[in-house]
This record gives sequence, structure tokens and C-alpha cells, in this order.
Amino acid sequence: MADFGARLSQRTAWTREFAAPMRAFLRTEAGSSGVLAAAIVVALVWANVAPDSYESFWHMDLSLRLGSGELSMDLMEWINSGLMTLFFLVVGLEARREFDLGDLRDRSRFVLPLVAGVAGMVLPVLIFLAFNLGGEGAHGWGVAMSTDTALALGLLALVGRGVPDRVRVFLLTVFVVDDLIALLVIAVVYSDDLSWMPLMIGVAAFAVLVAVSVLGFRKPPIYVALGIVTWAALLESGVDPVVAGLAIGLTAPAYTPGRDELEQASGLFRLFREQPTPELARTATVGLTSTLSPNDRLQHFYHPWTSYLIVPLFGLANAGITINLDFLAEAYTSPITLGILVGYVVGKPVAVMATSWLLARSSRGRFRPLVGWAGVAGSGTIAGIGFTVSLLIATLAFDGPELAEAKLGLLSSVVAASLLTWLVFRATALLSPPKKAVALLGEADQLVDLVEPVDPERDHIRGPESASVTLVEYGDFECPYCGMAEPVVRDILRDDDLRFVWRHLPLSDVHPRAQIAAEAAEAAGEQNAFWEMHDLLLANQDKLQAADLLRYADQLGLDQQRFHEDIKRHVAAARVAQDVETADLSGVSGTPTFFINGQRHYGAYDVATLTQAIKTARARAAILHLRSGDA
Repeated sequence: MADFGARLSQRTAWTREFAAPMRAFLRTEAGSSGVLAAAIVVALVWANVAPDSYESFWHMDLSLRLGSGELSMDLMEWINSGLMTLFFLVVGLEARREFDLGDLRDRSRFVLPLVAGVAGMVLPVLIFLAFNLGGEGAHGWGVAMSTDTALALGLLALVGRGVPDRVRVFLLTVFVVDDLIALLVIAVVYSDDLSWMPLMIGVAAFAVLVAVSVLGFRKPPIYVALGIVTWAALLESGVDPVVAGLAIGLTAPAYTPGRDELEQASGLFRLFREQPTPELARTATVGLTSTLSPNDRLQHFYHPWTSYLIVPLFGLANAGITINLDFLAEAYTSPITLGILVGYVVGKPVAVMATSWLLARSSRGRFRPLVGWAGVAGSGTIAGIGFTVSLLIATLAFDGPELAEAKLGLLSSVVAASLLTWLVFRATALLSPPKKAVALLGEADQLVDLVEPVDPERDHIRGPESASVTLVEYGDFECPYCGMAEPVVRDILRDDDLRFVWRHLPLSDVHPRAQIAAEAAEAAGEQNAFWEMHDLLLANQDKLQAADLLRYADQLGLDQQRFHEDIKRHVAAARVAQDVETADLSGVSGTPTFFINGQRHYGAYDVATLTQAIKTARARAAILHLRSGDA
């Protein structure tokens, strides 16, 4: 039973690596925040117990030599300008993924996140400058700009337990702008004197990388070589080379594979199964991998490394400051510390909430937040956490006591922002359920992923037609994952405000009996026994031969002659093909794939996960009902 639950917690056979990009990103960031927090604590302890050791270790020189050429930096620089390039590669990949597959694929939905994100950077900078105008710290205004989205998501999971995924997604879409603009600031403001020849070489190498990507070259060594040339050229030019990671990430398209590509890949695997030779193994591997988008492949490889190793290592190398009472007394009266602290803790939430309200009001609701106002407020307060990029800018803008004061301001903002966010969601939890739903989820219309809406005249529906939540499954009677999902669906159908719709998606290239099983279900449906046959087929997935299907028809008391003739003449083939066509239109390529009130469900399909998703959908349906009633 434990193994059964664990298998259900996987994603669908075709899509577990790429079909849930946003939620996979959220889980990785939330999980890695604990590692980052531990690294920060270790850095602080190390810097206070053995400050000389801490400083000397991270300033140890490390050189790479190739012939007469030499690249020499200390360990901290290798981390800040080298390994952090991979972190910004992942940032660029996620930004591109959100544009290609996320809510921002509807470009009008980018307006509010863009404006709120920019305002959430400008106001903290203005506050910082108000504290430091005319002082020595004014040139470090870039420290007060950027939200550490990874750490913010992780701490949101701790202080905002029970908060819908929608709030976390809103936070990510708003503050994906942060890192993009912060990188431009680093390149323009905090880079050394520019050397034009290396800069042109870097731009040329990047242009070639884009060209080979557009032309569809699939050789990873080409991209690695061009990426290294771009990075090295930018380093030599005086521009912080982490910009190269962001730029490369933005060029990697994200998409879900089509069924044709998947069928070709499974064909290559069958060839290998018949003749297991090294050449066919390589061909099958390349074919399977090529069905995934470049974005998916890069994310899958780099994201865990950046989240669990590189960013914590960055925190360990940069967060250490020597703390004593004299330092605290001086730092908390320093305009640098106060400018950063007030900028993040006050400026971020005020900017996000005020901009969202003004834009929604001035556009008469055309541009409104994708969450409720409690979600906006909580996103604004947790956005007051600035660490990774801000600390990187601090190391470029400050040194000595000023750098220590900036670090203290950033660490203090983490604590204060977390406390404020807890208070926001604690207050929201005290509201009545309907008011809480509106406060968290808002009234914005959601994107509909299911292209072909449910048609009671054509679709097979289980449950009350008046239900506020509709669960659609594209399934394959021979697919083992659909078989595992069946008891879960049965469990949640105890809900008397839920209707379930089955649509056929036989994956005939891997399940040779799936098509005939789908036609058998339709043939039974012609005799008003679709759901009875549906249940039998999923309960006996290894017994789908013609004789088995006839036995099931007899077991259900069907007219066997009519049933046999319908299957023999493929009467239902066109009906099954219609379902397959609607699957293609909705971007479905694997089974089982679920849609809840028209929105595709990404992630696990165990009872707890689906029940929570249905609960959220019901709350949104109630909000829309109230809004239509008010109208």
C-alpha cells in the first residue's frame, strides 16, 4: 500500500519530468531554503568564532592555467562570478518557462506583475536613497532592490502554511522581474571600466549561441563551449559575467512534447528492445531526450545543483559578519542598514499593494491581481526578503564596515519580513471561509486549458450535472498509471458536489489493446453500460483481448451480438478519435491527465493532492457565483 501511494505521488508517465514546471520549481525552492538558512547560520557562527579563518579561507587564490594563459580569482570571486552564473541561468530558464507555459503566456497578464515588480524595486531604492542621500553609502542603492525569490518561497511555506499555490505562483511571477532588472543594474552600474574588445567577443559568442539554438543544433558541447567563451569574455571586459547565465537561460524555449514526437521516441525504444545494440541504445536515448524542450533538460540538470549547493555555498561565503554589541549599536543607526531594512520591510509591500490596487482600479478590473488582496499583501511582505542578488550587489558596492552593515540590514529584513507575513496570513485565517477564499484567491478569471468544454450530450459524466466542480480525465484503459488513479477517483467521487468526465486517449504505440478497449467501452455505452464497462476494463488491464471483452459484455448482460458487431466494424472509432483530437488541442500527450474546472492539474494525483485542488476550485467557483449574483 505504501508503494502504491508512492507511485501515485509521481506524475503521469509522459509528463512527470516536464508537465508541472511551476510546481516543481516551487517545491525545489521551498526545500532548498532550509539548506540556505543553515548555510547562513554556519557562516555567522564561523565568522564570529574564527573570523580570521573565515576571511582567509574565502580569499584564498585559485588559478586555472592553459598554456601561457591564466585565470586567477579568490574562492569568493569564483563563487560570486562563476558558480552564480549557473544560478542566474536557472532564473532565466524559469522566466522563459513562465512566458511559454505559465500564466504569462497570456501577455496581458504580464502587465500587473511587470508594473508591481518594477514598483517593488523603485520604492525601496528611493527609501534607501532618502536615508543615504549625500552620504558615502548612496552608491550602494542597488542592494535594496531585489527579492530573493528562492528564500522567500521557502519561508512562505513555513509562515504561510495552508496558503494556496496560487499565492506562491503570484509571488514568483511578480518578482521574476526583480532578478532580470537587478542583473542589468549589475552589468551597467556595478561593473568595472569596460574593455570593448572582450565585450564584443562575448556578444558575438552569445549571438552564435542563439543562432545555433534557432537552427536546432542538438550537440551540448557546442553550447557549453559558446557559453564558456561568453562568460570569459564578459569577465575580461569588466561586465559581471553572471549576466551570461541569465541571457542564455532566456533563449531556451519551453514546450510540452506532442504525441507525434512521443510516438517516434517509443518507436525507437521498440527497435532497441528488438535489437539491443549500443548504436540503437544511443539512438533511443537521443530520441527520448529530444522530445523534451531545451528548457526542461537544462532545468532538470541545473536546478537541484543551484538550489542545494551553489546558492547555499554563496550564502556560506558571503553571509559571515562579526557581531558584537558595539557593532549592532552602530549598525542599527547606520543609514546603510536602516535604508536596506526599511526599504525592504516597508517599501516592498507598500509598492506591491499600492501598484496592484491602482492598476486594478484605473483599468476598471481589466488588470487585476491573480490572487486576492490577502495574497497580494502576503506576497508583498515576504518579498521584503532580499539576500542572494542583493548580497552579490553589496559585495560589489561596499567593503569593510559598510559591507558588514549592508549584510546586517539584509539579514534583519529576512526576520522582519517573515514575521510580517506570518501576521498577514494569521489574520486572514481568522476570517470566515467565504471571506478567506476571496481574500486569498481573488476574483480574477483563470486561464482555461481545456479547449473543448464538457458537453453533457456527448461526454460520459459521472456525478450530478449541477456540481460546481468538474474533473476531466484523459485516460487509457491499458495505462497502468490510469489503473492506479482509478481508486483515487472513486474515493474523491464520494463528494456530492463533483462530477467526473472520462475522455479517451489510447496510447496505441505503447498500449496495443488500448484502442480496442476504448471502442469496447463506447459499444457498452450504446447499451447504457459505459461506466460499468469502464470499471471492468480498468480493473482488468492485463486482460483486454477480444475474448475478454466479450466475457465482460456477457457479465454485464449486454446484447453480445450487437456488442461484437460494433467492435468488429469499429463503430466507435470516430467517437474515440474525437476525444483524441480534443486532447491534442489541449496539449495533452500522456495519461492520466486531469483538468479541474477547465484548468490542467499538474503534479501528483493522490487523494490528498486532488482533494485540495478540488477544494480550491470549489472556492473559486463560489467566488465567481457570488460575483455573477452581485452583477
